[in-house]
Amino acid sequence: MKFSLRQLEVLVAIGREGSVSRAAQALSMTQSATSMALAELEKQFSTRLFDRQGKRLQLNTEGRELLPRATELLDRAQELESLLEGKTGVGSLRIGATLTIGNYLATLLIGDYMQQNPGSRVELAVQNTSTIVEQVAHFKLDLGLIEGDSYHPDLEITPWVDDELVVFAAPDHPLARHTNLNLQDLANQHWILRERGSGTRQVFDAAMRHQLTNLKILLELEHTEAIKRAVESGLGIGCVSRLALKDAFKRGSLVPLEIPALDLKRQFNFVVHKQKFITTGIGKFLELCRLVTKGVSRSDLIVIRKPNGLPVEYR
Repeated sequence: MKFSLRQLEVLVAIGREGSVSRAAQALSMTQSATSMALAELEKQFSTRLFDRQGKRLQLNTEGRELLPRATELLDRAQELESLLEGKTGVGSLRIGATLTIGNYLATLLIGDYMQQNPGSRVELAVQNTSTIVEQVAHFKLDLGLIEGDSYHPDLEITPWVDDELVVFAAPDHPLARHTNLNLQDLANQHWILRERGSGTRQVFDAAMRHQLTNLKILLELEHTEAIKRAVESGLGIGCVSRLALKDAFKRGSLVPLEIPALDLKRQFNFVVHKQKFITTGIGKFLELCRLVTKGVSRSDLIVIRKPNGLPVEYR
């Protein structure tokens, strides 16, 4: 063959990172060796795979067509290497999860997965929906677990499990004493919400689309726990997944505000690139995710058990 796996590794790394220096760091190579590997690959086939924009390299049309095929070949080579070494063949995984899933489900699932597959390696990135979608689209992640919808043309979205947002308050908040609240009751309240670009905010804005201009948004925060603390302190009311509030509702430190007219149902979804090769590891992780949610009607009812058979407590 005219190319080596190392050259393909360099191609994929530069395609993901957008620069030679960051690709070299990711591959534990020198910058000069990384540049030379790319130059040799392009020279051998008399082609250019990147458009040069200063120090930044952007995949051109030919490079974008080659990237998923090179990624698949490297994934297959990694599986083959693991099998030759007598390992399970699951290799490594790069998983992205949006904040609610990442903080309350993904780490538990990954722990279970690694116990079932000794020697496996998993990297977890916890970001908002728009960031996870972008990273999956550029092959920086093998798989995304997201809370919001995505209409990216290069990605395949598969439903996973139902979820529901809930409006909540501190137990001494004036609205906590009322039942059958309506949308007008919410208009004059101070809100503490997730930031724009998050799946949670996407669903909230859609549900409140006729009231958005009237809402008094006091704070926009990236982290669910920060929103919970702000609401507990009496700064206002919030809206996040029931999954994230499960323990707080049990303790009574926060209470749900039921608004029958408000539809806050959504789904957790898997997202992968349409041209992504589904490795043994990805397949096993997806199988585990589906197994723990089999027969579960909503995310806050999921029970992931420890090796001793006891259920994991959510915090």
